[in-house]
This record gives sequence, C-alpha cells and structure tokens, in this order.
Amino acid sequence: MLFGALETTMDQAPSTLAPNAPDGEKALGSLRRALPALMPMLRARALRLSRDGTAAEDLVQDTLERALRFASTFEPDSNLRAWTHKILLSVFVSRCRRLRRERRALDWLASDPCAWTNPDGPAAEGALLPSVEGAIARLPPQFACVIRLVDLGEHSYKDAAERLGVPVGTVMSRLFRGRQLLAAALGPEPAPVARAA
Repeated sequence: MLFGALETTMDQAPSTLAPNAPDGEKALGSLRRALPALMPMLRARALRLSRDGTAAEDLVQDTLERALRFASTFEPDSNLRAWTHKILLSVFVSRCRRLRRERRALDWLASDPCAWTNPDGPAAEGALLPSVEGAIARLPPQFACVIRLVDLGEHSYKDAAERLGVPVGTVMSRLFRGRQLLAAALGPEPAPVARAA
C-alpha cells in the first residue's frame, strides 16, 4: 500500500524532530495512526485537482511524505484534515508552477534552438485546469489579481505592490486571504448525508 511504503521510507529517513523530544515522537506516532483514515478524502481532492489518477496518487504520496516530514509543526489540538488539505494544495500549486516553467522552457527552445544561449526568455502564460481558472475568476478582484501576479506570474511581493499601487503588506494580506478562498473553492466536496430508509 502507498502509505506503508511511505512509512517505511520515513522510518529510514532522518527525523526532523529534536533528538530528545518525546512529545514530538508521540505526536509523530499519533499522526502516523491518523493519516490512513484521511487518505480517501486526500485522493478524492487530488483527483479533482489533477484530473489524472496517476498524478493524483503522486500528489497524495507527496502530501503524506511532507506531512510526516513536518509532523513537528502540526499542533495536536488543531484540525488534521484541514492541515493535510493545505499541504496537498501547496504541493499541487508547486507542481503547477514547475510544470509551467518546464513548458515555457520547452516552448522557448522549440521556437529557437539556440534559445539556451540567450540570458532571458519570453514570458509565456501557462494554462490552468478549467476548474482552477474558474475558481480564480470567481474570487473577488483584489484577491484574484494578487494571485495572478504573485502565484501565477511569479512576481515578487514588491513588484506586485508597485503594479497595484498598494503597500507590500496589503499584497501579502490579500495573497493570504485569496489563497484561503481559493483553497475553499477547490476544497473537498461535503460528504453526502445518508438518508434513513
């Protein structure tokens, strides 16, 4: 099983916990016991985001690996489901950015075989999944604009602030809130309520 193989890998990897942290080891143990119950929800969300079964499995595996690696950052009394879904969305967005950069580089090289010798390449806009594009379009404009500039356009906070004519702190605040709204829009669908017969 995916989780078993991942757990074996994590047992062999060095722990990020402090060596004399019994509370950390206890938290890691309880996290390892709780994660398998969340896997069906994580798989469903990963499949909705990626629209590909293999990519969804990879996304879940990377999410679980990151959750176990950073177990020491999880607060025991907080919502584990929400924490893992945030990790999954973060992994998904990172992959989209990497794929967009790779696609941009390949397109650039395809149009000019000597392009690798040029210091700067043309900026190309990568395509998003229709569900993600729709969710961004439904965000309030101030949040959508910041997400497009910083997350999709890979502009710095300072550059985005200059383009929008607002302070850097406002960009950071809007980006945080916009990401929360986007995560909620792309989040897991509520489980169906069973009806009594």
